[in-house]
Formats: sequence, structure tokens, C-alpha cells
Amino acid sequence: MAAGERRRTQHIEVFGRVQGVGFRPYVHRTATALGLDGWVCNVDGHVELTVSGRPDALRELVARLRDRPPPLAAVRRIDVTDAPGAPDRAGFTVVASQADPSAAPREIPPDAAVCDACLAELFDPDDRRYRYPFVNCTDCGPRATVIEDLPYDRERTTMRRFPLCPDCAAEYADPADRRFHAEPLACPVCGPRLAWADLTGEDALQAAVRAVRDGGIVAVKGLGGYQLVCDATDAGAVARLRRRKRRPAKPFAVMVADLAAVRRLARTGRTEEDVLGSPQRPVLLLPAQHRGGRLAPEVHPGTGRVGLFLPTTGLHHLLLRALARPLVVTSGNLADEPIATDDDAARRSLGAVADGFLTHDRPIRARYDDSVVQVSHGTARTLRRARGYAPAPLALPVAAPVPVVGAGAQLKHTFTLAEAGRAHLGPHTGDLADTATYDAFTTSYAELTRLTGVAPRVVAHDRHPGYLSTRWAGGQRRFERRIAVQHHHAHVAAVAAEHAVTGPFVGVAYDGLGYGDDGTLWGGEVLVADLAGYRRVGRFARAPLPGGEAAVRHPSRMALGYLHGLEPLGGPRPDPALVRRFTDRLDAREAAFVRAMVERGVNCPHASSAGRLFDAAASLLGLGDTVSYEGQAAVALESAAGRLRPGALPWRLARADGLWVYDPGPTLTALLEGVAAGVPVPRLAAAFHTAVAEVTAALVGRAVAEGAPPTVCLGGGCFQNPRLLAEVTGLLRARGTRVLTGRAVPVNDGGISYGQTAVAAAVLAGER
Repeated sequence: MAAGERRRTQHIEVFGRVQGVGFRPYVHRTATALGLDGWVCNVDGHVELTVSGRPDALRELVARLRDRPPPLAAVRRIDVTDAPGAPDRAGFTVVASQADPSAAPREIPPDAAVCDACLAELFDPDDRRYRYPFVNCTDCGPRATVIEDLPYDRERTTMRRFPLCPDCAAEYADPADRRFHAEPLACPVCGPRLAWADLTGEDALQAAVRAVRDGGIVAVKGLGGYQLVCDATDAGAVARLRRRKRRPAKPFAVMVADLAAVRRLARTGRTEEDVLGSPQRPVLLLPAQHRGGRLAPEVHPGTGRVGLFLPTTGLHHLLLRALARPLVVTSGNLADEPIATDDDAARRSLGAVADGFLTHDRPIRARYDDSVVQVSHGTARTLRRARGYAPAPLALPVAAPVPVVGAGAQLKHTFTLAEAGRAHLGPHTGDLADTATYDAFTTSYAELTRLTGVAPRVVAHDRHPGYLSTRWAGGQRRFERRIAVQHHHAHVAAVAAEHAVTGPFVGVAYDGLGYGDDGTLWGGEVLVADLAGYRRVGRFARAPLPGGEAAVRHPSRMALGYLHGLEPLGGPRPDPALVRRFTDRLDAREAAFVRAMVERGVNCPHASSAGRLFDAAASLLGLGDTVSYEGQAAVALESAAGRLRPGALPWRLARADGLWVYDPGPTLTALLEGVAAGVPVPRLAAAFHTAVAEVTAALVGRAVAEGAPPTVCLGGGCFQNPRLLAEVTGLLRARGTRVLTGRAVPVNDGGISYGQTAVAAAVLAGER
């Protein structure tokens, strides 16, 4: 030691995603390499260490922890204080974890896909984990799906049922081994085992392979729940899966072995391939193409995009290596139900779907479906936040003065727990109208509040009185206060909060339906807002929904609603002959019945909805009069437009009740005229998108001209449409406008709960 350099002792606390990510082993290696003495341990949800050594080495240690943490870690804060004395002995050790009830909110590490080092072992005949499906290390494997409590140690995970064999115990205790303190550590001797009927291990795997090869459907127990697997090139197998799962048209996700297989089936770029190969391994929506690869047409009907992803676990790799073909890998559930996690429940619910069950004896503690992502403008945007991403926290730009929960919406349900400046956006649950899904939500809420230590005192909820999430919020006596948040304000607030925007902005919220402040249904909204409040400055014209929810399932009803009952805004009505031409291809009795409903105002709630306008346009173009899943007609419309770039269809703005209102009458009339004139449907579909984009730019332009700031947040499910998002973004940026939309937070209803917590935090902070 140089003269004048005296040893110093410091106590260091590291907060963030620092448990379950190999952080203690990393600290051990780094401190040892720097010649430091001391110890490190997990304390409740963070990491603490006491270290003694040269001041420059201590500074270097802190810098490395902050700037170069392990790949799966996320360091949020490091607190350093001088400590008296020195460690009891020389060297550096990992000591037993400690509980601290007063600790800050705790982070739960998401699951991570099998790493390259473990994958090499999986296929190395000389390795003791050769062909072992549950291979993992400190850099990969199950985390959120096996954690029972924190601090994160094996005895507080579902792996406590599997005592380590001598070889694994030696790895676990060896600081030089990458499995040093790897809590899900396992091998064929001491770890979980596959099962198929009365077969186990490799025999079970081969039985599942034979079943898929012969055209069967196999229920596979994955990380966060069961998955249904079949041959994606076998049209008969895919058709059977659709029939049994009660999923007639919604596209299936396809798992392929590697990036070379992805390139044979879809167009990719560097960003797309980075997303596919990331530890999160989401399903990525890509433009389909066929370069030596093929899929059964039934895999993604009605859309030119296909959802592809790479193997998540060793088991997936083994299946793909044996079958050498793309596999449909979809959620293990029936339509609208939550993904099955319990073995007995899976056999009950999926017994009529699967031809066999490839299961194992490691329990799934928490339900996590596959995440879904798309890339637009070179940026990855999350559409469903689940395995690999949730429940990692997100920042809140305005800290919540008290703990808050955002109760979410009805469809694509999530909830969010927030405390101080952090928000834990829970995993995708589904449609709360399903009893099992509602139960899954309440179970997940109880688990995540316990694990994170966040105990909400305030609940933020949607204004819709019929949403089950709203009723849940109202029925919980534990909350001191309820804050109602308008649906579309939550959409745009989610975007603003993710991008740390707290001041005024223009919010554009396009979706299916949301409950408005005036008691009507909204869905095509332009707001001038901040996180705490908003005012409505523009909207789409209102039209009736004949039969209410029935109109959502039948786009032809929406088309008739627009044609017979569009809000009068001074524009010309469509030629009756063109309307008759459309209705003549429909069932005559149905068309007459719907018209009568509209004219008499019977069960016809009115909505200013962009999503329902897309449905109507799709029906007018013959792209779908009925749908089996939300957004199906809009997907068909976007797919039909392809890459064409025609001019826009006619449109007009009107002034009504102090708002700028888009009158779609001229746009829909142009669609009817185009169909009658034989204009190709793709050209009309593309021109419709361009018209809506121009309308959006015009509505925003009016708001900015009247004093709104030139920052625009785009939210709502319609902005999942990559063509619409690209056109709107391009037009607004050409006018010098800053344009923001969701990245980590879904723009659809899966992001509503995060937006609700951001609004509630701002409201509460403003009251102090």
C-alpha cells in the first residue's frame, strides 16, 4: 500500500433488481479482484456489503457496481457510508441473507431465457447436464415464476423441494463457478424431472416428440404456465388446435430454433433480431415472408404478420432440435381463460384439447404468459407485458406520496403497484369477465403486494361502473381513498409518464371504447392534458352501436350504424343506392332489423370511437362482417393495405359543442364509391389509413394553434397498428411536433393501470 493510503471501511447498500441476477457472486468476484475484504448479503429486497481496503479500490468497486452490473441486474441507487472498524477476517465472503421489514419496496427479477453457456452444456455429450431440460445458472432461468418470498434464496423458492446433490452443492459454494449462489440450480441427479403418463426423463421427452411429429397437440409445462404445442407446418394439427381451443381466427405464436429459421419466415432487421435474442425472449410480430420456410395458412389467417419467438428454456430447445420444424407454442388455456399453471387444473381444463401432457415436478408459483412485442421506427414496443419483463418496476415521473394501486381496465387486464417513484406493472391477465381470469387477478395482486412489500392505501380505477376492476376497487375496505381516472386520460398519461413528461401535452387516444365524462362512450379523443387532469378539445363523430356489445362482434352492424345513424355534422349523406349496394350483400332480415334499431334508438349506445370506425371500414370493404377476437377487423384492414401509399380518402372537420370533430361521412362515402367503381380493396384500405392520419394531424394542429404545447402522446389500442402509427408520426413530426408513444408500457388497455397510477400520484402530490 502506498504511503498515506490508509485502509478504509465502508457500508454499501445497492437497490434495484439486484436479487436473482447473480449480483452477490459478481460482488464477490469484483471485490476479490480488487483486493478488498468484507462480506455481501441479500437484505430483504436489496443487497448490502461491508468492505475494507484502499480508498481507490473502494471507489472502483462502487463504480463497477453502478456502471457494469451483471447482465440481468438493474441498479437504481447505491448508498455509501463510512463504517467503523474493519471486517472480522481477511478475504471476501457471501453471508446468510437477512430480512428487514423496514426495507424499501422490493424488486422481483423476471425470468430469463437459457443463456449461451447453459445451451452449450445442454448439447455437449460430455457434460453432466447433457440434454437436461432445466439447465440454468446465475445468468438465466426461472426467477419470478419460482420465488415464494424474499430475500432471494433457494429455501424461499419452489426449488426448496430439490436438495442439492454433492456436485451441485460444490458449484453453488464455489466463488469461481458461474453457478455460485444460483438458486434454481439443478441437474439430472437432484433436480426436476419430466413426465409423460408413466414415463419420465428422456423417455417422456421422446413420447412428446412422437406425438407432435404424428400431428398431435401436446400440453407442455413451461416457465410461467402450460403451453399448447403442435407442428406449425401441419394444417390439420393447427385446425384441430383452433377447434379444441375455441380460437377460430386469432393468430398463433410460432417458436423456431434460431435466427436463421426466423429469416426464412419473416423480414427482420438488427433491432428485431436483438429483441428476439434478448433474455426476455418475447413473441415478436414480424412481416411474414417465405424464403425456404413455410407455415400452415391457419397459423396467422387474415394478417400479413406472424408472431415468432426463440426458445425460452432447455426443454424448448430439445423439442425444436428433435422435431426440426417450426412449432405453434400458444397459451395453455381455452379462449379468454387464464393460462393454466397447476398440474391438476391443467388436466381438467386442457384434457379435451391436448393429446398428451409433458409436465414436470417443479411447481409454478406465479402465472406469466409470453410477452408480445413489435418494432416500429426502429424501436421495440411492448404490446403484452408478461414473462421476461414483468414485474420489473418502471419509473414514475411524479412520486406517489402514499402507496397506490392502479386497478386497470376490463380487457387485457393488468394492475400496477406504485410507491414513491416506482411502479410495478403486473403481468398480463386477460379479460376480467371470465371468472377464472378475475380469480387470477386477485391472486396475483395478493402475491405481488406481499413480495414487493407495497401496501396500497389509495386505489385508482376506471370511470366505467361496469368494469369488474372498478367494482373490485369499490369493494375493498382496505383503501383509504378511491380516485376515478377517465379511460383515455389514463391511456395518454401512461405514455407521458413513461417518457417522464409531467407538463402539458396533447394526448391522442384511439381505441375501441371507454367511458366518457359525459356518460357516452369515447374512443377517438384529442385531449390537452397533464398527469393530473385534462380537457377534451377534439373527437371523432358519434355513431350508434346497434345491439351494444353485439356491434363489437359484428362489424357489419357498425357499418350500418354509421350509414344510418352518424351524428349530423353538416356533411352530405351517402347516396342511398350505394348504401343499398352494401346492404344487399348482408342478410336482408338482419340489415332491416339493425336499421330499425338505429332509427328507433333501441339498444344503440353512441360512441366517438376510432376502433369502431376501423371496424365499419373493414366491413364496407368486405374484409369481415363478424369477428371472433378484439381488433380482428382492424387487423384485416391494416393487412389489406399492405405497403401501398395512395392519397387520402376525403375527410372533413366540423365544430360541435366547442370541439373539433372528425366527420367520417365523406370518408365512408368514398369507400362505398370506390367499391362500386371496382377500385382494388388494398388501395382503398391504404387510403383510409392515410385519411385517419391526416385527420389526426389536423386535430392536433388545431389544438396547437389554440395554445396547446407541441408535444403529442399517442395512446390506445389503435396505435398498435404499425401503419397508422407510422403515418401519424410522420405527419406530426413534419410539422415540428414531438411525438411519443409507448415502449415498455403497452399502448393498449394493458397500460391503463400504469396510467392510472401516474394520474393518482400526480393528483395526490398536487394536494400536498
